[in-house]
Amino acid sequence: MNRVCALAVALLLLSADVALAASVEVQALLGNNAVLRVNGERKMLRPGESIGGVTLVRTTATAAIVRVNGQEQTLDLSRRVGTSYEEPLERVVTIPRNNQNQYLTTAQINGRGTPVIVDTGANIVAMSLNHARALGIDASQGQPGPVETAGGVMTARFVMLNSVSVGGIRVDNVEATVVESDYPATVLLGMSYLRHVKILEHNGILSLSRFD
Repeated sequence: MNRVCALAVALLLLSADVALAASVEVQALLGNNAVLRVNGERKMLRPGESIGGVTLVRTTATAAIVRVNGQEQTLDLSRRVGTSYEEPLERVVTIPRNNQNQYLTTAQINGRGTPVIVDTGANIVAMSLNHARALGIDASQGQPGPVETAGGVMTARFVMLNSVSVGGIRVDNVEATVVESDYPATVLLGMSYLRHVKILEHNGILSLSRFD
């Protein structure tokens, strides 16, 4: 009887480990740091930091080495693959870091071009009211709510963008916030877009890629 109970406990622990491992996703690699999504919670970790029982050990150019339940595992960046027999096409955009340590590029938002700063620390795409007007976005139809900015708490409108495209990497139905002020000075390309692409940073060059 004790042997049966021990076996049941072992199977339970094993299934828990499998469930935990299945819920860990590497969303971005930024030098020595990695953005992990664990059980639905996203956080950027430095080596030695943890989230949800998962500790970042180190990173490589293409993967994060994490420790789960005392065991090290290598997790590659997620990627989408096609279901046809044709080899999927990978679109890659490279963005050099400027002298202000920003990754500045151009995006097509609802079909209109605008400068954007790649910002993995922003949960969603963020823009000012003036940006929204220039892009033909009617922010008045969005859901109102407060947002925290570098200048304090401000009023914003939460909207859904038809599409956001960077270098041909297009994502439809992207959540965004329109801050009812002149902040931010440049549109922030946040994780509501970036979570759909693979992100790599090496020697001051940021690359965004996705398989079509």
